[in-house]
Amino acid sequence: MNDELSLQIHEGQGPPVLLVHGMLASRSQWLLNLDELSKVATPISIELWGHNESPSPEEPECYAPTRYVEMFEHIRRKLNVNEWFLGGCSLGASLTIRYALTYPEHVLGQFFTNSSSAFADDEMSRTWQENSEATYDRVMAGGLAALERVPVHPRNGKRLPERIRNALIADADQHSLAGIAGTMRWTSPFTSIRHRVHEVSVPSLLICGSKERRFQPLRTVVEERMPGVGICDLEAGHGVNMTAAAEFNANVTSFIKKTSKNHSSGH
Repeated sequence: MNDELSLQIHEGQGPPVLLVHGMLASRSQWLLNLDELSKVATPISIELWGHNESPSPEEPECYAPTRYVEMFEHIRRKLNVNEWFLGGCSLGASLTIRYALTYPEHVLGQFFTNSSSAFADDEMSRTWQENSEATYDRVMAGGLAALERVPVHPRNGKRLPERIRNALIADADQHSLAGIAGTMRWTSPFTSIRHRVHEVSVPSLLICGSKERRFQPLRTVVEERMPGVGICDLEAGHGVNMTAAAEFNANVTSFIKKTSKNHSSGH
């Protein structure tokens, strides 16, 4: 079967930036960001296993966070890219940060949004892992209707801009039930890099949706443990790049320009 993640290279001016969406989203998550990002970078958007146009491998090991890291590295090599930026939202952020920890020599800088999966403590991770099989069984038994009851499903995103919500819903209708269930069982419960935050060595920016209260203790973890991280707090919830797109774009493009300039002057 096809074992390649769905990938789209967008027109842009500047270094490549790998964009990774969150659970039950798709590359449509970036629709309000691409125009501005393209002025300073060349966006590359992918879709996680089981999401919209990406296939759903049958092997559980394919869903492991470490396998995703190797898939991203495969993409970098395939595109003949030496260094790139990373941008991750939610679940996607947990994977892009893990990549930055594994291959820092290829990362110019990274920006990411609220991600409970990335910074979960041991107790929360253990709970997710203990419940993962039951979650898988429940989703497989409940079908697509079960997915629509998940809070982050776009049908529940009442505050999303209409264009984004409609695009995400259309993509969600193409999600693979087995692929999403596999993600919930073998990816999400194992994504935390909380114990490695202090190892981050690349320029980093957290765009934090300050209205998501449950993330605020994890924001503190990032601020206190990630070396040199910049944090921008926006009046938004979990989907900060969509509901506060203008502010998100301004901060990310500024970060990319500044980081690129510093990198060039350092060589």
